[in-house]
Amino acid sequence: MVSSEYERRIAARFATFDQDGNGYIDREDFYGAAKTLLAEFGVAARSDKGQALYGGAEAFWQGMAGIADRDGDQRITREEFVNGAVKRLRDNPDRFAEIARPFLHAALDVADTDGDAVVTVEEAARVLKCLGAPGEMAAPAAATLDADGDGKVGEADVVPAFARYFTVPE
Repeated sequence: MVSSEYERRIAARFATFDQDGNGYIDREDFYGAAKTLLAEFGVAARSDKGQALYGGAEAFWQGMAGIADRDGDQRITREEFVNGAVKRLRDNPDRFAEIARPFLHAALDVADTDGDAVVTVEEAARVLKCLGAPGEMAAPAAATLDADGDGKVGEADVVPAFARYFTVPE
């Protein structure tokens, strides 16, 4: 795949992070995603799960800003996002997985309504919708995370898939 096609795909993924649609990614986009997830699952922001989610959102923002915010203005433009992915993540999706892990771990914990450390495919689809996946794509995407077909999705399924989606051209 040519670099320009890779860049086009990564640029299209920018909108997933730009939760408020203002043309750049900032801390508020991560906090907005956290707030949406908490509301979807009826979890209080001041609860342990809520605080862990906001802490994960902050860690994710800091990691992404460290990779992509080249001018230090605390905002990531589409160009910075694409350049960050192309120059710093394309050959190392594990780096992206590690900066996303605290947020994804906390998001799964919020969605884990029965406390068994995994979520159902349906709960995973709800999480994906909260994170910006189009409604018609959330359920099929969540189903692909359930590699063994047991109806459950865990952190080991989600983190690598999330990293691949945002860093690998396929």
